[in-house]
Amino acid sequence: MSAPTPAKPTARPAEPWRQRLIRSLLYGRNVDRAAKARARVGLAMLAFASVYALIGGRLVMFAIGADAHGARRAASQEVVATARPDIVDRNGAILATDVKASSLFGEPRRIIDKDEAIELLTATVPDLDEAEVRERLSSRKGFVWLKREITPKQQQDIHKLGIPGIGFLRENKRVYPTGNEVAHLIGLVNIDNQGIAGIEKWLDNQGLADLHRAGFATDRLQKPIELSVDLRVEHALRDELLKAKEKFHAKAASGIVSNVKTGEIVAMVSLPDFDPNNPKEAHDPDRINRLTTGVYEMGSTFKAFTLAMALDSGKINLNSSWDARGNLHYGKFTIHDSHPLGRFINTKEVFTYSSNIGAARIALGQGVEAHKAFLAKMGQLTRLRTELPESAAPLIPRRWSELNTVTAAFGQGLSVAPLQAVMGINALVNGGYLIPPTFMKRSEAEAAALAKRVIKQDTSDKMRYLMRLNAEVGTAKTADIKGYYVGGKTGTSEKVINGRYAKKRVLNSFTAVMPCDDPKYHILIMLDEPQALPETHGFITSGWNAVPTGGKVIERIAPLLGVEPRFDLPPSDRLILAASRTTQ
Repeated sequence: MSAPTPAKPTARPAEPWRQRLIRSLLYGRNVDRAAKARARVGLAMLAFASVYALIGGRLVMFAIGADAHGARRAASQEVVATARPDIVDRNGAILATDVKASSLFGEPRRIIDKDEAIELLTATVPDLDEAEVRERLSSRKGFVWLKREITPKQQQDIHKLGIPGIGFLRENKRVYPTGNEVAHLIGLVNIDNQGIAGIEKWLDNQGLADLHRAGFATDRLQKPIELSVDLRVEHALRDELLKAKEKFHAKAASGIVSNVKTGEIVAMVSLPDFDPNNPKEAHDPDRINRLTTGVYEMGSTFKAFTLAMALDSGKINLNSSWDARGNLHYGKFTIHDSHPLGRFINTKEVFTYSSNIGAARIALGQGVEAHKAFLAKMGQLTRLRTELPESAAPLIPRRWSELNTVTAAFGQGLSVAPLQAVMGINALVNGGYLIPPTFMKRSEAEAAALAKRVIKQDTSDKMRYLMRLNAEVGTAKTADIKGYYVGGKTGTSEKVINGRYAKKRVLNSFTAVMPCDDPKYHILIMLDEPQALPETHGFITSGWNAVPTGGKVIERIAPLLGVEPRFDLPPSDRLILAASRTTQ
């Protein structure tokens, strides 16, 4: 019997070429399967380790920034904690800057026991409103403010409580190192560091608010804003106005120092003022900026415009004669002089004796339309716009008649903001150029590019002569501080009370320039409802209160402004008129 033939092994089906290619690319040729398994296990371990490392890293990040709680705090911070540039005076003194302050916030979703949290917080910070805190913490929001700008002591005490869901946010807080000194000029910000008045509001209107919203104003490297104001002059002006307000029991006092050649406002004070570090004071309606938001009948200071108009027309000269023998009757109205002379007076005497009758006759001689056009050219009939957002439009007659020209000639029936009157007077004495006022530093070259000629150089010379003559022999004598060749014009306007002029309630003003032969600075002093004193012999007119106050201001600020005293100067007719191209 023969042996069986062994069966042939079954042939393995051929591996498709695609699988061979993939296996070759993934594992290479002749790879040990045990090594392959170990590699797969290692890869899985690495993947799990990476996932756990990522989770652990995130937990560490949350632990470090627990009080911030991610994106919600970051979004809130961009809205409220953006930085503002410093504001400095012309010499670099800081008027407004940012400091860091902590604010208290809550995350209602993370608070475990709201009642306990509210009880602890209100016990630690007594000025927290319990009902308001409860309402906020009971909301479904992820982030709520509880109190802005808490003290370091309050922050420390709350931190020790360790309440989950309660944290702190470092914000920029605006502070004003000078307090009341430049309050009306600087303005203030709200709790979110957004400007709401003065230069602070102007800053936001210039694009700072847009930068805040875009998130590009978060650093403190912004260029400081340089103002034209001089803090030293501001302090001296405010100090003298405070003394005058108290001495004469005035309702209010205000003043401006302006550079007549550049239009820069070197100082501006309006009393009563406020401390911008205490915003509640700013809401007092009696603390408005009377120099830009108030409009007033400026009284006899407006006679300067009347005489300049007539002199510039060439129809009169300094020696022209005007009938002041008696009152001027116009319809049912009677125009009279405070100190009647009972005779014909010349143009110079109209100014130095402050004659209402003479000013009215001069204005009537020019005509209604010419008078109105001149005041418009001098910027007195339209709202004055400056960097300060707060401004008021002048109150002008709806229908301008001859009577309106008569009264406006001596400063009644037309109310303007004092700052725009300053702008007009500057043009009368600086050679005849109307220059828009500014609270920013400006060079004479920059001012010249903006200037508009409104009167002739010869007319400006004569106005400087008249103002200096008024300090030599007229109503401004008590402001003639030796060495500074001061010139000026007084104004006393009766206030309108219940539709009628009240003789005992007046608004006094004194406008002065120095030195009158080459004016550099213009000073305006205003006292609202000053009272008579024994030393004023019962008088309440400007010459007895606003003028001496102006003299004290000039005496203090002239050295600060670099105006060197010069003594033994000749009188105005030989120093000023002699230099004029035409003298009459």
